[in-house]
Amino acid sequence: MGFVLYIGRRLLAAVPVLFGTTLIVFFMIHLVPGDPAVTLLGTHATPQAVAALHAQMGLDQPVWRQYLDFLGRLLHGDLGHSFFYQSSVTSLILGRISATLWLILAGAIFAVLVSVPLAVWAASRRGGLADHVIRTVPLLGLGMPAFWLGIMLILLFALKLGLFPVSGYGTTFAQHVQGIILPGLTVALALTPILVRSLRTSMINVLGSDYITTARAKGIGAGRTIAGHALRNAAVSSVTVLGVNIAYLVGSTLVVERVFSLPGVGTQMIDAIFNRDFPVVQGVTMFFAVMVVAVNLLTDVAHAGLDPRVRLS
Repeated sequence: MGFVLYIGRRLLAAVPVLFGTTLIVFFMIHLVPGDPAVTLLGTHATPQAVAALHAQMGLDQPVWRQYLDFLGRLLHGDLGHSFFYQSSVTSLILGRISATLWLILAGAIFAVLVSVPLAVWAASRRGGLADHVIRTVPLLGLGMPAFWLGIMLILLFALKLGLFPVSGYGTTFAQHVQGIILPGLTVALALTPILVRSLRTSMINVLGSDYITTARAKGIGAGRTIAGHALRNAAVSSVTVLGVNIAYLVGSTLVVERVFSLPGVGTQMIDAIFNRDFPVVQGVTMFFAVMVVAVNLLTDVAHAGLDPRVRLS
């Protein structure tokens, strides 16, 4: 029962966050220069034609009225209708969502697969050469822009070695897997240094605990002690770090999708900005906001599942 109440409190806390996001998204998009009607009709359109399209789009209404209409549609699950594509924003997002989810999932998996062994190795050899190298080298990836990392991976693994496609996503499952590896690595390289440092610090603290000393005194092997006792307890804080940074990387997928020409939601948003397609920009931004809130909620739930003291507090 306490666990259910904990989740309920987290869901209630997400409501004002999403409401604040609607305010920011709606009013910020109206500061973007350019007129959607002029973009669609062309610069030679007559004032009468522009005014008629404004009325059709609802852009002739006061801004506050447009916001109330936007909020009312959201409450009914309607993200609006695209000016440019003449289609519902929801259907446009659903048509592109798979590539974005593949990218986020691949980035998280690669980051965990790389970070956990490195952090455990560094913590078990604290102060040694391996520890210093593992703490220093991944920091290079943290300071490099995502678009530059992506281009370097394309030049090395796609153009020079020919191991992966230069861009695109393919149509079959095998092509999806092959096409998402380099974008996933690009996302993971930005996340790995943070996870390594967080998990290494937690592992060092746990390895110095009394129950680890007791386990060693009972003759339990080092591998079993680390995998069965130390890693699970050290992962509690790192789960939160992973979740927070995955939520942060949701926004960075826009750049990565553009570099690798992935047909994801991020690419769609960039195209919508150039087309002055306000409903699509607003809808995609709200989609990303919901994804961030959902990732944070899942992170809190996972944290509470690993550490019961969280939900008791």
